[in-house]
Amino acid sequence: MSKQRIGLLGTGPWAHRTHARALAAHPDVELSGVWGRRAEAAAALAAEHGTRAYAGEGDGEEGVDALFAASDAVAFALPPDIQAPLAVRAAAAGCHLLMDKPVATEPAKARAVAEAVGREGVASVVFCTMRFAPGSAGWIEEQAARNDWFTAHAHWLGSLFDQGRKDSPPDSPWRREKGGLWDVGPHALSVLMPVLGDVSEVTAVRGEPDLTHLVLRHTSGVTSSATLSLSAPQAGAGAGVEFRGASGTATLPEGKDDPVVSFTAAIDALLESIRTGDPHPCDARFGLRLTEILTRAETSVRENTEKGEG
Repeated sequence: MSKQRIGLLGTGPWAHRTHARALAAHPDVELSGVWGRRAEAAAALAAEHGTRAYAGEGDGEEGVDALFAASDAVAFALPPDIQAPLAVRAAAAGCHLLMDKPVATEPAKARAVAEAVGREGVASVVFCTMRFAPGSAGWIEEQAARNDWFTAHAHWLGSLFDQGRKDSPPDSPWRREKGGLWDVGPHALSVLMPVLGDVSEVTAVRGEPDLTHLVLRHTSGVTSSATLSLSAPQAGAGAGVEFRGASGTATLPEGKDDPVVSFTAAIDALLESIRTGDPHPCDARFGLRLTEILTRAETSVRENTEKGEG
């Protein structure tokens, strides 16, 4: 397969540190351009990697539709509810999709993406980091091969909005609004679900400021739990998953993977799906499922909060 032309949508910190670097360095990819809502930011990132900048919502020579026309696929580093409608447009233009999680924060928007992928016959991958990171991807497959699990617990406690941190957190309005449930919740679910099955029931309660506790029932009959936050004290932050079963326990390997390496693996997965026509387990349909589950959790938080106030 000849090099795939992949364009990048987004110019924020993750686009700079991870997406653009991985795309530009991939031997089977030509970085076909960078699109951003701010023309100057798109121009700076594009110049850094020797490609063309695009900006604007329309179909002019410099707009986002022009990038779609110049690309075989597009990668997204955008807030979810900006990503989703652009992904629908990209699929309609025949572009394969490499999306960030969550695909959207509203089921209707995520469903529109999944339907566009199916209708247009394009490949899709949602970048759930743990499913692609070298230190965790193989481990998840090993646990999924076992069927004796009794329960599991995941915790993803980020300190992005820790009020005691000395540096200023990156500007991310959607993360501040939606909290850990939506930002790190997909990480926890992307590990629990391939091992224990889809989620059939979810109950959630929230503590201040955004600490969310989930209790999940899976289609396998097993129950699990997850604790999520973006406002943990830095000294108490961390992530982990533990499965417990008849044969003992299994704990997610510790250590940080290089996000560029993990995103490169996601690029590889998209290229393989394009080549074979086989859908990836973390495709747009999986992205839709994550949005549906997190929406149910958000509803449960609201209902349980109202009960506590009643």
